Amino acid sequence: MKKIAKSTVPKLTVSAAETRTTRSDVMRPGRRVVQNYLVLWVDGNIDENNEDCRNVLAQLRALVNYVNVRTTPEQCVEFLSEMDEGKAFVISSGALGQSLVNDIHGMPKVDAIYVFCGNKARHEPWAKNWPKILGVSPQ
Repeated sequence: MKKIAKSTVPKLTVSAAETRTTRSDVMRPGRRVVQNYLVLWVDGNIDENNEDCRNVLAQLRALVNYVNVRTTPEQCVEFLSEMDEGKAFVISSGALGQSLVNDIHGMPKVDAIYVFCGNKARHEPWAKNWPKILGVSPQ
């Protein structure tokens, strides 16, 4: 991912567990925002100062009310455990995916999981064993 500037999207703190959750207050025409849905992006290499990363986050924020970034599986599990309501859509890096999916797949709050990786052929075989994984996509 390329370097990007800090996001100008307003931040909304929902709970102590979600200190990095943001909400987009501006909707683009023709875009539908999904209510009561959270995107949880888990990647040890995520850099919110990276331009590509910021662009992806901006696109996600245009589609859902809340986008939360975590860098470890433990942070993700803790966040999901403290979530009061709603459903979560989890995007995981390939490096964290197999371990993370094992920890969160059984959680009712997790609706769907995508693995975003650099080596699709490496991650597709294990991902097929988990019904909530809806896709493995190359970076």
